[in-house]
Formats: sequence, C-alpha cells, structure tokens
Amino acid sequence: MPRILVVEDNDMILKAICAILKRNGFNVETAYNGKEALEMTEKVDFSLVITDLMLPYVNGLEIIQKLKSDITKRNIKIIVLSAIDNELTISEAFKFGADDYILKPVVAIELLNRVRKLLRS
Repeated sequence: MPRILVVEDNDMILKAICAILKRNGFNVETAYNGKEALEMTEKVDFSLVITDLMLPYVNGLEIIQKLKSDITKRNIKIIVLSAIDNELTISEAFKFGADDYILKPVVAIELLNRVRKLLRS
C-alpha cells in the first residue's frame, strides 16, 4: 500500500485531508511543518507528498526542491495543496518538480482522483 505524507500547518485542514484519504484506504502520515516533513522523508519511503506552500521553518517550494534534487527521493510524487493562486507561484511549483497543484478549499473527490492518478503513474 502506498504511503502518503500530508504536510499542513492548519490542524483542521490536515485532519480533513487525512480523513478523506484514510476513509478511502490510504496509509497516511502527517507533518505540521517543512522541517518535520523532510526529516520524515529520511526515515520513511513515501510514494506521495501532499504539501501546503506556506509552512513554518521550510516552505513547500523548498520541500519540492530538496526531494526532487535527491536521487533517492526524486520519484516521490508531489501534490501542492495551497490557497495561493498566483500564476508565478504555481509555475515555480511545477518548475521545481511538483506533479500537481490543487487550490484550497479542496473538494474530496478531486483530491482522491488526483491522488489515484499520480499513484497509478
């Protein structure tokens, strides 16, 4: 079963995303900031990371850069889940290696469809 890491500093959003994913059979772990997320990726092999951009200590773009520049982690799929709909920011996320970008507030079925699609590829 693929392991998913959800990185979100808003507790309500984090719990909602985890509930959606767990209810649909996914193995989910959480991190509340970018530093914690990067530490977790050193210990656990994740298939997918869902990350916000605006995070304490290490932001989402930095997470993407670090994972995609590490030869042992560059195959991890990354979905950005953010309220930032600025074209430049979205473009940067994809340039750094994000596989998908979803705007908040997230619709459960949209999130599930995109997660399933990335995990199949």
